[in-house]
Amino acid sequence: MKRNIARAIDSAEASCNRAGVRLTEKRKNVLKTLLSAGGALSAYDIVDVYKAEFNESIPVMSVYRMLDVLAQENLVHKLATVNKYVACSHISCDHSHEIPQFLICDNCETVRELGVRKEIIAALNDSVSKAGFTLTSQQMELHGRCDDCLQVVDHHV
Repeated sequence: MKRNIARAIDSAEASCNRAGVRLTEKRKNVLKTLLSAGGALSAYDIVDVYKAEFNESIPVMSVYRMLDVLAQENLVHKLATVNKYVACSHISCDHSHEIPQFLICDNCETVRELGVRKEIIAALNDSVSKAGFTLTSQQMELHGRCDDCLQVVDHHV
């Protein structure tokens, strides 16, 4: 796991350098916090984990600013429906990425990132355009129950 995080941080630094954006130590630590979390975290969660992990307090407004920079560089994604953030699961990939779709378990809050095929996005944009509407974000968040939570429910029935 540490090797994957180190590789993701190296890729994030290279990406930021290409874009002319500084991946400061605090931004890097916020990204590490999300990479280590294994799930979505709120800015307040990040403040708590950051203090425990790095023995330093940071204001929540600073965390929001750092998250904005990381999101602009496609290193993290904001999940608007739950007001939490996840590290992009494709940080270390060298290929172009599809539009993210997030599967969010309403029971255990795990998040899975999938890519939506370009032809599906094109069809969605066409349908939306015909309705006289323009999307400002194509990110999709779908809520439901993960297989693990469904199995627990099935065993208790």
